[in-house]
Amino acid sequence: MKITCPGFTQKEQIPRKYTCDGEEINPPLVFSDVPAEAKSLALIMEDPDVPHSIRPDGMWDHWLVWNISPETERIEEGLPPNGVYGTNSSGGKAYEPPCPPNGTHRYFFKLFALDIILSLSEESSKSELLSEMKGHIIDEAELVGLYERKQK
Repeated sequence: MKITCPGFTQKEQIPRKYTCDGEEINPPLVFSDVPAEAKSLALIMEDPDVPHSIRPDGMWDHWLVWNISPETERIEEGLPPNGVYGTNSSGGKAYEPPCPPNGTHRYFFKLFALDIILSLSEESSKSELLSEMKGHIIDEAELVGLYERKQK
């Protein structure tokens, strides 16, 4: 299984339009080679480079979506996928664009193929999502983008 983005490649700079310095819209994502037996997909976008003074665990959850149809081949730019949205680190339920407070941060887009449809509520957090997915992950893929804010 693969997750790619027409706007940037693995470990390359995320275009400004998808960040807090741009249009703040989600990037287009392409899913391929999803296992035929998958019942649903889950998508997590996270930043593990947050200063510990902001988040003690150093992790910021930007986007949590599950129960995406396994037939989904792409997420269009600025158009979130159909699915259930979890609570990100800001307390919202939508795509939260990269906006690092310092230096270059890594943004992990993680795609999971699951053998079930999850029954989590929209208020669920990433830890609850990961707990529900445990034992049901058929395959997973990852795309890493980088972003550093430029001084104006």
